[in-house]
Amino acid sequence: MITSLDHVVVLTGDINAASAAYETLFARTPSWRNSGDGADRVLFTLDNTTLELMAPRGDDDAAQRVRTALATQGEGLASLCFRTSDIARTHRRLDRLTLKPEPVAEVESRDEASGATLSWKRTRAATDATRGVRMFFLEREQERPLSVRTMPASITAMDHVVVATADPERAAALYGARLGLDMALDRSHPEWGRLMFFRCGDLVVEVTHRPGKSETDAPDRLRGICWRVADIDATHARLVAAGVDVSEVRTGRKPGTRVMTVRTGTCGVPTLLVQPSQGKPG
Repeated sequence: MITSLDHVVVLTGDINAASAAYETLFARTPSWRNSGDGADRVLFTLDNTTLELMAPRGDDDAAQRVRTALATQGEGLASLCFRTSDIARTHRRLDRLTLKPEPVAEVESRDEASGATLSWKRTRAATDATRGVRMFFLEREQERPLSVRTMPASITAMDHVVVATADPERAAALYGARLGLDMALDRSHPEWGRLMFFRCGDLVVEVTHRPGKSETDAPDRLRGICWRVADIDATHARLVAAGVDVSEVRTGRKPGTRVMTVRTGTCGVPTLLVQPSQGKPG
């Protein structure tokens, strides 16, 4: 049903500042800009997925919905958008699994710089059925243009996106049995809790449960993103020179990996960078 994570949505109150911040972080230019349906959007397309920045625009109902979401959750991760090869089949499956999908809609977007257009079909599952995480599913035949690298030591791809849960068993059932993602890891540790990795194309949806979090009825939430880099020392030096607040490079949990934390310039998204072991995904 799901072939990849097509994109993630990050809400922001200032689209220009957010775009500039991510251009610095990624060392890549935006691949797409569009205004419509109550929002300004800037997209950065990396090797395996896209990050979409969204800010409210105008005063119509669509803009007010974006403002309400921004006021409710603040800046940060807002949605996961999965890609599928057959939206009609996906809609039927979501309906059978009581995920209450909206009717399939046809969407078109026009890039303000080039005039190019992209079209796709999408549906959205009911948030109360996906444990509080907004999820969209879309089918598109056209590929987005890649964001152009502006300097060496750029971000190459997403490694994983993190979902925090208070009920790991129900979360495992949602991402594994119901959405059909392949569980690649299920591990518990007394200090950092339970980790579950679900493969989604060329990246991972990581579901985490922290020790002591016993409120199983609390909604899940999007927690953060880890991006891949080829040379973490060079990326560290580049970001420090650009004035971005980053941690020192340290050894990652997975053997052979090295990681660092990005503390500013992410629109409130907890962000980690990883250099995978021997060129493999981290």
